[in-house]
Amino acid sequence: MSKISALQKARSKYVPKLPDILKQCGPFVTIQEGAATKSVADQKAIKALYPDTYGLPVLTFAPGQKGPRAVQKVAVILSGGQAPGGHNVIAGLFDALKALNPNNELFGFLGGPSGLLEDKYLNISAELVDQYRNTGGFDMICSGRTKLETEEQFAKVAQTCKKHGITAVVIIGGDDSNTNACSLAQYLLTKKTGIQVIGCPKTIDGDLKNEWIEVSFGFDTATKVYSELIGNIMRDANSARKYWHFIKLMGRSASHIALECALQTHPNACLISEEIAEKNISLQEIVEKLTKLVVKRAENGMNFGVVLIPEGLIEFIPEIKLLITQLNDLLAKNKKHFEALTEIDRKIDFVAGKLQGESATVFAALPDSIKAQLLSDRDPHGNVQVSRIETEKLLIEMIERRLARINARRKNKAPVKFSTLAHFFGYEGRCSAPSNFDADYCYSLGYTAAALLGAGKTGYMASVRNISRSADKWLPGGIPLTMMMNIEHRHGKDVPVIRKALVELTARPFREFASHRNTWARGVDFVYPGPIQYFGPKSVCDQPSITLQLEQK
Repeated sequence: MSKISALQKARSKYVPKLPDILKQCGPFVTIQEGAATKSVADQKAIKALYPDTYGLPVLTFAPGQKGPRAVQKVAVILSGGQAPGGHNVIAGLFDALKALNPNNELFGFLGGPSGLLEDKYLNISAELVDQYRNTGGFDMICSGRTKLETEEQFAKVAQTCKKHGITAVVIIGGDDSNTNACSLAQYLLTKKTGIQVIGCPKTIDGDLKNEWIEVSFGFDTATKVYSELIGNIMRDANSARKYWHFIKLMGRSASHIALECALQTHPNACLISEEIAEKNISLQEIVEKLTKLVVKRAENGMNFGVVLIPEGLIEFIPEIKLLITQLNDLLAKNKKHFEALTEIDRKIDFVAGKLQGESATVFAALPDSIKAQLLSDRDPHGNVQVSRIETEKLLIEMIERRLARINARRKNKAPVKFSTLAHFFGYEGRCSAPSNFDADYCYSLGYTAAALLGAGKTGYMASVRNISRSADKWLPGGIPLTMMMNIEHRHGKDVPVIRKALVELTARPFREFASHRNTWARGVDFVYPGPIQYFGPKSVCDQPSITLQLEQK
């Protein structure tokens, strides 16, 4: 590693806090089994697909007998997008494996699942781990988005493991990656390979959670990074008093990031995708509501404000969701003709002539730049790449149109000023140095994964609960991957997947936000969180997210 900063040097000496039972016993635990479990939905179908792992009990830890365990060679991969704390999961896994038996080995397969398929790896040593303790990023072994989902791939993984004498695979990833872990565990059991599979919950989006997985790692750090940036922009907006800032935040499937950042910073408006869908709010209604906010604040002498927008908003707006579905079908049926059109204007005209009903009206009302994005950015399946649509700019342009009509009628009043700046915060938060919370939580997850391996378990996700309290009171254990599964329709077929957790409108975090948003809209109630703090009082350094605190209140 190249020369490191003074902060990274100081952080390398930070010793992550562990739950009491792991601090006292290390990975030498006695497994306590709960009752048999079932999947969150589609129980019959999931049981048929995963006969050897379905119904496994939830596991908790009790003190165990110390003493060296049988030697294990363990593979670890980082799968999917980066999230702060991944290196600490590996550090916790490494330290616990060495505690179980000093001769244990950890293989880091490079570039995610493809490393397992292509047999590209490095031996993770104490010297290597020490370079990456408490650091952000996934650059120790890098990540990748290859999906492990076919029998041919599973057989290749088994072959790679057999070649090196590997007896376990730890997959650090989100809902899709852990879905693959569930399928891999079943395959390896069916083939009687003796290879264990354990998952660890990762995603900054916060949509991999349930009663037993209270938060996925990286969410705490990423939202604190975004909230610092939002707070900086709010301070600037309140200083200059002449700009409206529209800030899109990462989180395609759920609005957890936007909601947490709103709770931390108190914006003038924050759109929650799940509320838009639940209340069937149209794009025009969103634009009208935001326009009224701009006008009202202008009349009170405040030609400035901050609006937070979740990345996936556009997919939750009912008429846009229908339009995207119809576009996907239309372009699939007319693929050759559409691809033969070289000019974007001709593509827009072609689609406009084919759409019917409400979708035709909605498409016609969109700015040309958004029409072009809908037709140009498509994934390998031919579907619209929603994450690339600049929703923040769409809203700005539509509000500008609405204000132009309003200003034209304000003959005896000064026109409403609306100077805007658009931002997208995403990559800024994915590889930040983890907060103390994420550093501790990730290390505990890795340590827990090793304890599950030492107990001979497979088909489980490492779980650490009670995490709104101090780390010594955290409760490590394991939950069956099948417990989180359901059947969903994706790319034209029904497939088993881990269910994503969306923002619940009846839960405390949203209710807290909803109870204050009208007050935040009217005035300047901004909160400036500042940068993540690593040293100082616990109230500054060790506090978990507001979302987590409210959920466990």
